Amino acid sequence: MSKEKVGTYRYRILALLMFATTINYFDRSIIGVMAPTLEKLFGWTNTDYANIMIAFKVAYAIGLLYMGGLIDRLGTKKGYTLSIAIWSIFGMLHALVRPGFSVIGFAAARFGLGFGEAGNFPAAIKTTAEWFPKKDRAFATGLFNAATSIGAIAAPFVVGWIVHEDGKNWQIPFLITGALSSIWVYLWLRMYKKPEVHPKVSKEELAYIQSDSVAENEEKLPWKSVLDKRQTWAFALAKVTDAVWWFYLFWGAKFLAVTFDVNIKNIALPFFVIYILADAGSIFGGYLSGAFMRKGWSINKARKLTLLICALIILPVSYVAITENKWVAIILIGIAAGGHQAWSANIFTLVSDVFPKKATASVVGIGGMVGAVAGILADKALGSVLDTAGNSGYFWAFLIAGSCYLIILGLVHLLMPNMTSLDENLNPVDQNTV
Repeated sequence: MSKEKVGTYRYRILALLMFATTINYFDRSIIGVMAPTLEKLFGWTNTDYANIMIAFKVAYAIGLLYMGGLIDRLGTKKGYTLSIAIWSIFGMLHALVRPGFSVIGFAAARFGLGFGEAGNFPAAIKTTAEWFPKKDRAFATGLFNAATSIGAIAAPFVVGWIVHEDGKNWQIPFLITGALSSIWVYLWLRMYKKPEVHPKVSKEELAYIQSDSVAENEEKLPWKSVLDKRQTWAFALAKVTDAVWWFYLFWGAKFLAVTFDVNIKNIALPFFVIYILADAGSIFGGYLSGAFMRKGWSINKARKLTLLICALIILPVSYVAITENKWVAIILIGIAAGGHQAWSANIFTLVSDVFPKKATASVVGIGGMVGAVAGILADKALGSVLDTAGNSGYFWAFLIAGSCYLIILGLVHLLMPNMTSLDENLNPVDQNTV
């Protein structure tokens, strides 16, 4: 089929996924950027800050289990709208917190934010499975996943522009996303339908979207039906690495502040470098596995070799805590963040490679829950170590962040040596071998 004859409406849907993910990560990144300032303003300890981050991740874990199944039942249009509405309301509620109950207030606001934000990735992965053929899904996922870095880049620039070093105007960044979310909801409700019933999708584009998929029935799968599948737990294990990404996102500004005296007014450039590299990794990682597949490689070989390359790229971040050069540390964190985003684009795509579309949100939710639990345990451990043993705790954090991907990839391969596709009833239908 000639590319010239294939429509491009699917990329408008992808642009909406990127917009939503940008808002999502802007919302969640603000507190990490302001962490050193808020700690001084409210008198938080490292343990207090860790507990606030844990509140977010507890809700995120619960939300992923609930939202994934809910989105599979409601569909992406209604489910995504509900998710962004919840997280936007609680994001703005941060601005109402007062010093007398700052830890409890921030923890409560973060809890609601985490529950709502849990719907973003299950909905986005499900949408990608609906709108893109398998050979393009990793690249499409890489593009919208790159928007996490756009949000993370925007946060320090907005915060540095609006918030004073003494914390004045700290509430304003939390209010900005309300307006952005309203615009997104309007566009989403106006533009989204499934491709097979969308009036703006041509027959040629629909044929391209469905070129390597089979038609599915409308029967809903019970959420528990995916729990006994090894593929579910292979994905969930790969998502343990979310703890590393959240370490960069929520503790990165604190590490740079205590190690290199980076403050709220000069953190924008380091974060820009880190997350531009993360963006590049997300897009390249999604492209690379697709390029391997276009060479005739099996999905199994293409995805896993790409994951191995990602794991090797990430290894040098273990050196960060022992370097005395600020920019060496920033570049190594950025390269590792890029490797993680490339990893993330490919493990998300594992779900739609293996599972039918109607189960993808549920599986993504289960895996995300496991990643959130890993983040909770990491936060609790790091907060305690930093309060008792000082900043030497960062040495162990970066060592684990660098080495865990190779170990996890080996375990994923043991769980899922061949990526066996499952039909609409979750029965094996195909096997791709290396």
